Amino acid sequence: MTRRTRMNVYFDPALLSQVEALALRRDVSKSAVIEAAVASFLSGDTSERMEAALSRRLDRIGRQVEALDEDLAVLGETLSLFIRFWMTVTPPLPETARDAARAKGAERFEGFLQSLGRRLATGDRFLREVSRDRPGEGGADVVPGADEGV
Repeated sequence: MTRRTRMNVYFDPALLSQVEALALRRDVSKSAVIEAAVASFLSGDTSERMEAALSRRLDRIGRQVEALDEDLAVLGETLSLFIRFWMTVTPPLPETARDAARAKGAERFEGFLQSLGRRLATGDRFLREVSRDRPGEGGADVVPGADEGV
């Protein structure tokens, strides 16, 4: 059994409240909290541990930024391929059909916005459904015919 020596110290009431709260959360004595804090303060590797923790966090943030960058690239390519495909296969409308086409377009766009709102509300994301594999490595290739005639 480890021998302990008693020591009386004085704390600011706010600091003592924080020590008591931590001791309750961790289900340890106040003495154990203070002993761990003093040991950490006196050990020389505190800055090294903080640097290692910071390095891990920065690495994680870097990976998240890389994933966002790839998601953005997929999104940009998806939009550009869709526009290219749409412009390739959509014939121009005669003057007499334009009003009806605008009305139908507004109706479809409203449906699109409702569908988008539902997906965003449920947390479903298109990019999560898309395979992260590159074309030619087992992933889904471009829409058939999208590059034809352009």
